Amino acid sequence: MELTILKKIEILRGDITKLKVNAIVNAANSSLLGGGGVDGAIHSAAGHELLDYCRKLNGCPTGEAKITPGFNLHAKFVIHTVGPVWRGGMNGEPKLLQNCYKNSLSLAVENKIKTIAFPAISTGIYGYPPYDATKIAVNSTLEFLKDNPSIEKVIFVCFDEKAFLIYSKMLSELINDNQ
Repeated sequence: MELTILKKIEILRGDITKLKVNAIVNAANSSLLGGGGVDGAIHSAAGHELLDYCRKLNGCPTGEAKITPGFNLHAKFVIHTVGPVWRGGMNGEPKLLQNCYKNSLSLAVENKIKTIAFPAISTGIYGYPPYDATKIAVNSTLEFLKDNPSIEKVIFVCFDEKAFLIYSKMLSELINDNQ
């Protein structure tokens, strides 16, 4: 892994709805009509126009992604992706979670998005083990960035200290391994 690619990744602890980036990723449910956690926070901050727009999208399958305007958010776009519910890891969950990142980043490239922020997809109510989900998030993103230099910054936004520490440790280890 090249150190220049690793420098495109940032870890933050905070509220993804407040970031000034081109796009934020919503860990959505398959209806795309809002829910709890980060999904509810994004819908609330974006305003009712987001819900109205999402109604026209007819949902989204697990592992796929769809893009909408950001409406009242600082971000111009919201990329909605549906992470897998953890059922022990033997039901395709790792591949589906990997697809969430790959498909979200592909939409970013298609829409000329340079800066994008991700929450910890599937680690809340969907129950994905945080360490395993973080490893998939970071590795999928780094793999994608190798072939797609147009993305300048990927921010992993952690809502709590535990997630922040897991992401920070993993990124630190990758940087140390590449120096």
